[in-house]
Amino acid sequence: MPVPQSIAAPPSDETAQAAELVERFLVASMIPDPEKAAGFMSADVAITFTGGRHFRHPREATGFNAMRYKWVKKKMERTDVSPGIGETVVYNTGTLYGEWPDGTPFEGNRYVDRFVIRDGLIVQMDVWNDSAERILTRNAIVA
Repeated sequence: MPVPQSIAAPPSDETAQAAELVERFLVASMIPDPEKAAGFMSADVAITFTGGRHFRHPREATGFNAMRYKWVKKKMERTDVSPGIGETVVYNTGTLYGEWPDGTPFEGNRYVDRFVIRDGLIVQMDVWNDSAERILTRNAIVA
């Protein structure tokens, strides 16, 4: 029986650069340094967070996170890159850890971040995570 071969393309300079851009952005976001993070994004970036919340600058996302968490960081586990015509899509997945506003620690909160890269800048960011589910559980709400 033949051994299946990978259909994944080998990394190129473009895919490696897109992955590095996203990872550098995420590190700046976790400091948090929204102004440094903005340097990796286009001026007209579209940011959509869990629950359909829309932001136009990383400082708005940082402000939202400051209401939801005392502090939060990402344990980045994987970065997948999908090159396209005129843009590259990057997925970064892992788990969140930190403290809720009352100081209760958490970890293992899954996330998926999707980025669209054009001309070396992030033009779109979509964020999904399990925080809402965890908040429901913490408040004994069965949904």
